[in-house]
Amino acid sequence: MFSAKWFLDLDSRLRDMGLDSDAQTFDEIKQNLSCPKKFNPDEFAEQVIYVILAGGFSQKTAKRIHKKIMNFIINNTFNYNDLLLIFNNKNKVKAVCEVWKNRKYFCDAYYELNDLDSKVNYLQKLPHIGKITANHLARNLGEDIVKYDIWIQRLGCLYADDPDLAKKIDNKKLIPEIKQACDDMFNHMVNETGLPRGYIDVVLWKACQNGLIKL
Repeated sequence: MFSAKWFLDLDSRLRDMGLDSDAQTFDEIKQNLSCPKKFNPDEFAEQVIYVILAGGFSQKTAKRIHKKIMNFIINNTFNYNDLLLIFNNKNKVKAVCEVWKNRKYFCDAYYELNDLDSKVNYLQKLPHIGKITANHLARNLGEDIVKYDIWIQRLGCLYADDPDLAKKIDNKKLIPEIKQACDDMFNHMVNETGLPRGYIDVVLWKACQNGLIKL
């Protein structure tokens, strides 16, 4: 494990299975991490809304709901009650409405920031975006960053070869020792593959989620 050959095999197998996507395809993610584009307010809001919807759902379900909601928003004069008929989650629908209505303000404020820490801290303040989902959103916006979700934490502990460390995993709180194990793993994989950390993250996450990596 944790070699370039191992990683590229996972990447290839996911592509063969048609699982090479998050909010964007693997190729789009790789391209945007290598040469980040600047999203316009509509595109920015669309990325935020996807991450809001993705929490607690399979990717397939999240993409289906996201497509339905975005199609409705773009083609109709929408309001909170209309969206509840499509997706009956009051907190998430409220957040979607707030993001869309304030999309220019949120987008402009994000791009006024110059360093990654400031951008991630800002994203954490958006409606229904937390610490881990802020990293997910930042990566989808083109920042070369890691999500540190439960799969990645488990994989980092496996890389560290420390079963006791794995017992400390808490998906609600990323402890420093586990973050360091994950960062060590990603530094190693970047050196092995020459690929962006954010791209390595999404491939490893997808491989864990779909059972190509057994943890």
